[in-house]
Amino acid sequence: MKLSEVVSILHEMDQVQFVLPNGALVPAHFHVTEVGRIQREFIDCGGQVRRESYINFQLWEADDFDHRLGASKLIGVIKKAQEVIALQDEQVEVEYQGASIERYDLEMEGSVFHLRAKTTNCLAPDKCGVPKEKIRVNIAQLSNDTSCKPGSGCC
Repeated sequence: MKLSEVVSILHEMDQVQFVLPNGALVPAHFHVTEVGRIQREFIDCGGQVRRESYINFQLWEADDFDHRLGASKLIGVIKKAQEVIALQDEQVEVEYQGASIERYDLEMEGSVFHLRAKTTNCLAPDKCGVPKEKIRVNIAQLSNDTSCKPGSGCC
């Protein structure tokens, strides 16, 4: 979800809620402790230089149980970040404290933001020898099937 989408949605909300991938709500007394831009420059396993940039929200919860982050307050923090560090309309990623600092993609579903788990992947499988995943077939299901021919990939 891009920053402009988040801001547009926030204009329609009073309170902000986030749901973790396991379905649990981030406690209502959370704080957004950072709004910023993360820029990465790296070399993948195939030797290609890559650059990426995204907007980062860091969620944090403390013992301040009376705290509630209103949508207008978060819009104000975002606007300040846009002015001071010239945020662009980039994808938003959310950090949240789990077993470690966990990073999530952000989606809107219903009236709450959902944190979606991120995954890793090889960025250069053709250059570093990662084999293509083979099609897995249950041999018991093929016993009466005559469509499996050499080179078809079924076995």
